[in-house]
Amino acid sequence: MFDNLLKPEHLLLILAIALLIFGPSKLPGLGKGLGEAFRGFKEGIKGTDSSDAGKQENASKSEVATPQVK
Repeated sequence: MFDNLLKPEHLLLILAIALLIFGPSKLPGLGKGLGEAFRGFKEGIKGTDSSDAGKQENASKSEVATPQVK
């Protein structure tokens, strides 16, 4: 039943319907939001958050670069 679900013709039809519903100005924003949602979902599955890891890495670099003077 679902063997031929994602044929190129079907994907073009879905894209055309989305274009009619949302319009050409909103589609890039929807795509960006969907991509960010998938990225967040993948990070959630892995159990890591790249934004927190990047903040911690930058904090550790700044502590090493600036010695404390008393």
